[in-house]
Amino acid sequence: MADLKYYELYRRSSLGGALTDTLDQLITDRRIEPQLAMKILMNFDKAIAEVLADKVKARLTFKGHLDTYRFCDEVWTFIIKDINFKLDNTNTIHADKVKIVSCNTKRPGEA
Repeated sequence: MADLKYYELYRRSSLGGALTDTLDQLITDRRIEPQLAMKILMNFDKAIAEVLADKVKARLTFKGHLDTYRFCDEVWTFIIKDINFKLDNTNTIHADKVKIVSCNTKRPGEA
């Protein structure tokens, strides 16, 4: 079975950023090759996508004012202002502005 290409969205998370910084330092120190770092990042993309799909069951609701939206290359991007989040009927969290990026779990042409 061919390896699937996973989205690289989570590389910009705090965990992904820490991993990227660490790999960059290891490459700079000549402790690993850049090709190994790329394999590690591809494994990270796959692992985080699978864990989030399989293990996270929490529900989040939000309400705010849609400021901007865009659909390009099968990816939706939304900018929402004055937004309130509620996780599993707990306290509400407010944010002035949030960017939400949404990708289809199946790539075009996949069954």
